[in-house]
Amino acid sequence: MNVDVLLGLQWGDEGKGKVVDYLAEQYDVVARFQGGPNAGHTLILNNGVKFVLHTIPSGIFLENCLNLVGNGVVIDPITFRMEINKLAAAGVSVSNRLVISRKAHLILPTHKMLDAASEAAKGADKIGSTLKGIGPAYMDKTGRNGLRVGDIESPAFLEKYTKLKEKHFQLLKNYGDVPTEVPMEQEWMEAIDFLKQIPFVDAEYLINDQILANKRILAEGAQGSMLDVDHGTYPFVTSSNTITAGVCTGLGVAPQKIKEVIGISKAYCTRVGAGPFPTELFDATGDELRKIGNEFGATTGRPRRCGWIDLPALKYTIMLNGVTQIAITKIDVLNTFAEIKACVAYNINGVVTDRLPYDIVDAVIEPIYKSFKGWECDLDNYKTKADLPIELLNYLEFLAQELGTKISMLSAGPERDKLIIM
Repeated sequence: MNVDVLLGLQWGDEGKGKVVDYLAEQYDVVARFQGGPNAGHTLILNNGVKFVLHTIPSGIFLENCLNLVGNGVVIDPITFRMEINKLAAAGVSVSNRLVISRKAHLILPTHKMLDAASEAAKGADKIGSTLKGIGPAYMDKTGRNGLRVGDIESPAFLEKYTKLKEKHFQLLKNYGDVPTEVPMEQEWMEAIDFLKQIPFVDAEYLINDQILANKRILAEGAQGSMLDVDHGTYPFVTSSNTITAGVCTGLGVAPQKIKEVIGISKAYCTRVGAGPFPTELFDATGDELRKIGNEFGATTGRPRRCGWIDLPALKYTIMLNGVTQIAITKIDVLNTFAEIKACVAYNINGVVTDRLPYDIVDAVIEPIYKSFKGWECDLDNYKTKADLPIELLNYLEFLAQELGTKISMLSAGPERDKLIIM
């Protein structure tokens, strides 16, 4: 059996949690392949309770689903313990459902200190970090200094931790800090002991054994493709590969094992933090999108920047990911708009193009829009594609043709029964 992939096609916050929650029932394994606790996958449970997952895969609510935190993920033990405790309080046991790759890297308390110091030093040029230590943890990983989950099993764990902490103290001095103690260090150590109750696995063998056993596997991405460290709007990006290629390195599977790639896109665009956003709206329409869509970060609570859907950017991420089908989320946010717009091209210094420029951070981009008549009705009672209003069907048909990819799902609300299979 092959590996299917579900990931975001924009700047994150596309509604991946709800879609993976729906799809997870079809899979034996759900695996996170990158990112860390900067992710916020929101799910609405059967009892109507909202639950936000940060590191644990979204298949954790299914009794017979194995959830793997892959080697490409960075783990904050304190956040991880809190997440498990919240699951337990909701009556969800992780026993026999959750395993962690020994090669996943750990976020230390001093990583958070470095994150805050680095962001403060940037001043007006800050990138909008969530300050959760994720960037510094990935820097230690690529710098070959990192502390991994498997190191917890080593008799020399404390020695390795102390060595890395002292290195971080030296780096903090470069920012003018002279730390003498580490906030939450004792709590972090207690969380490390807590982690030991979760099985640590050689995940690359586990995942490939599952493939050989014809198990159905879903790889779950975090953040969005436009935040990919290589192909996103650098330097306003995350610290990992958020695209399909990250599945191979973040789980240890060969490229030919990947089959379906399900890309998630909102019916409009949002972004949290700094960085380019060609279709951002600074008017009443942008405010209305934010208000109706409740556009505030699930992890940070920060208000999201809002704008119309950006088709050049979507074409780009569909190409990078090899997307085979698209799920459009939050279509209901557009229910009250008499006119809906989609950016179909950019005007950059008089040149019209549907390709992203290398210097997208500094380029002056004028979006070129195509307008559509809105459907101006509630979608609560629409359950199938055939039921949908003609204005919405025309809009979706245009998107599918323009993007060259079928739209397989349409989300018209946060609840599970608001997902329309196309």
